[in-house]
Parts: sequence; structure tokens; C-alpha cells
Amino acid sequence: MKGGGLRAYAIAYLIFLYAPILLLPIFAFNSGTIIAFPLKGFTTEWFGQMVANATLRRAFTNSLIIAVSSSIMATCLGIFAARASTRFNFPGKPGIMGLIMLPLVLPEIIVAMSLLVVLLAIGVQLSIFTVILGHTLICLPYAIAILSTAFNSLDKSLEEAAYDLGETKWSAFRLVILPLVMPGIVSALLMSFTISLDEFIIAFFLAGNEPTLPTYIFSQLRFPKAIPVIMSLGTVLVVMSIVLLTIAEYFRRRGVARTGQKDHGGFL
Repeated sequence: MKGGGLRAYAIAYLIFLYAPILLLPIFAFNSGTIIAFPLKGFTTEWFGQMVANATLRRAFTNSLIIAVSSSIMATCLGIFAARASTRFNFPGKPGIMGLIMLPLVLPEIIVAMSLLVVLLAIGVQLSIFTVILGHTLICLPYAIAILSTAFNSLDKSLEEAAYDLGETKWSAFRLVILPLVMPGIVSALLMSFTISLDEFIIAFFLAGNEPTLPTYIFSQLRFPKAIPVIMSLGTVLVVMSIVLLTIAEYFRRRGVARTGQKDHGGFL
């Protein structure tokens, strides 16, 4: 009885969670402009309008630039922070790492407002660059969490063996450590890319006049005729997110297999 109740709860939870996402492609290929059943017919017209929309293309280009830049910056900074936190002891380590991980628990609107006030106070003009800074701040804790697991799983004897063979600290890090944690680096990169691509609040506050995909979608929800195009765009974004998370999970599991650690679960 308990097992049946738990199974029913799990099924109901999954339906509640994923049914809205499953409706996206259904209405994206529906020829009707009203989001309602019954469906009128099959069409790919909305995808054509999506591709032909110059403002949407600009928003998509901006989002790609922001996501690529912030994911690279967050991953690079995450490598240094994860390496320092897992390998060395230094004064104030818990407090410093706590401050770095603080964006995980802070409401994004508070982070966005704080960044907006600081940037305007020092005279920085709002642009794609300011969004990149904000997204790097948000993505960094996630990158550190992934990379810390990768660095913690390393066998320290491999690093010590490299030193015994005459390698310097830099060459040992470049030739031995980085290849071993590369699956974690790729996972952190892809996870940060996905988070940045989908992020709305910081982009809304810091983008200025430059549109991003989330802010563009928000602006178009006021126009009923634009909803089918938004459904098409949402379908593309969902597919992209699933592909990126699948790749990240593949590299995570590959890293677990390479280091011989027990797999305690991951993104998927």
C-alpha cells in the first residue's frame, strides 16, 4: 500500500513538473494562434517567423555571447577556487569560501539590485558586459561545487609522483591534474552556460537597452499573436538545455569512472 501511494505521488509530481514543458512543442506546431484545445492543425510557420525576427536574432546572439563569456569566466575562476579549497589550508578559508558560495542562497533580485546600484555608482554603463559580470557571479558557486568534487576525487599520490619525476608545480598541474579533472571542467562549463542562457532577473536589471532571450520573451508575452512564436522559441531552448545537461552528465560520469569513485548521482 505504501509502495503504491509513493508510486502514485511520484507519477503525479512528474506530471505536474513536466506537463507544461511537454505542452510547448504541441502548441509550437499548432496552426492556431490561441493556446487552447482542440488543436487546429500542424504547421511550422511559427518557427519560420522566429528565424525571420531580427530582434529575436539579436537577443539570441546577445544571450550566446553572455552565456559563453560568463561560463568561461566562472569555470576558470572556479578551477582556482576549487583547487585552493581542496588542496590548501589558509587563514579565513571557511569564511572566504562561504562568501564565494553566498549567491547560491541569496535571492537573485537582491544580487541584481545590489549590482545595479554599485555599477551605476561607479559610472559603469549598462551593457552586455555588465550582464556577463552578474552571470559570472551567479554561475561561479555552481562551477565550484562541480569542480570541488572533481578535485576531491583526485589521488594525491599521482601529483606527488609527478613531483618526484622532476615536474614543477605548474607542469604537474597542467600535465597531470587538469587532464584528470577535465570531465568536471566540461560539466562546470556546460552547467554555467545553461544557467546563464536561461537567467532572467540579472539580465533584466543589468542589460540596459540590449535584449537577451529571457527579457525578449518577457516583453512579448503582452501580445497574444506573438505567443505561438514564443512557444517555438521555448521548444528550441528546452531542447538545447536537455542536450547541454546530457553532455554535462556524460562528462561527470566519465570523470567518476576515470577516478574510480562511487557515483552518488548527478544532474540526471
